[in-house]
Amino acid sequence: MGIRQLYRGFLDLILPPRCVVCGKVETWLCESCLDRLSLLTEPVCPKCGRLWKGPGLCAQCRDHPPLVDSIRAPFLYQGPIRELIYAFKYRGAQDLASLLAQYMAEFWRRFPEEVDVIVPVPLHPDRERQRGYNQAALLAEALGRLIERPVALEALVRVRPTRSQTKLNAIERRRNVADAFACVRGEDMGGRDIMVVDDVATTGATLDACAVALLAWDVHSVRAFTLARAV
Repeated sequence: MGIRQLYRGFLDLILPPRCVVCGKVETWLCESCLDRLSLLTEPVCPKCGRLWKGPGLCAQCRDHPPLVDSIRAPFLYQGPIRELIYAFKYRGAQDLASLLAQYMAEFWRRFPEEVDVIVPVPLHPDRERQRGYNQAALLAEALGRLIERPVALEALVRVRPTRSQTKLNAIERRRNVADAFACVRGEDMGGRDIMVVDDVATTGATLDACAVALLAWDVHSVRAFTLARAV
C-alpha cells in the first residue's frame, strides 16, 4: 500500500466520505441520490453523441466530423453526474469507478458496438503522480471486466504535458492536445476495433487526438465511450 493510499485511509477515518449530491455521511453516493441517476435516452447524433433530433448527422458533424467513428455516453454532463465526476477526478473518490463503470456497461449492452480492445485516455506522468491515479484507466479496467474485453492500459501515452482543457474554447482545445499522444503498442492494435474510454467528452478534441495516434497503426476503427457527454 502506497503513501497516498495510507493517507487517504487516514482521512476517511477522520473525514468520512459524504454523498456528493446531498451531503449524507459515509458514502460518495447515497441510495436516494443513486435512484435519481438515469441513462441517457434522448435522441443523439450518431457520430458525436450530442443531443440531436434531426435525421442523419448534426450540423456540426456534417461540417466538421470527428475522427473517431462515434462518441457514446450514458449520461449528459449535468446534475448529479457532474458532481460525481468531480469527486471521482479531484477528491480521491476512486471507489466510484466500479459503480460508474456499471452504468457504462449497462448502456453498452443496450447499444452494443464492435470492440476488441479498450484503451483509456492517458494522463501525463507528472499529472498522474500529482493526482495519484488516472480516472480513465480506473473506468476502463472496471468496464473491461464487466463487458469482458481486454484493456490495454499502456497502449497510448501522453508524450507532452498539456494545459487543462476546462477553460479553453474548441479551437484552443484542439491546439492544446495536437500531437500530445502516441501509440506505443501499435503492433498489437492493427486491424482491431478500439474503444477509447474517458470520463467526459466536451468538444471531442482529446478523443480525436487519441484517434490520430491509433489510426497511424492501421486499426480497423476507433470509437469513444465516455461516462458523460457535454450538452
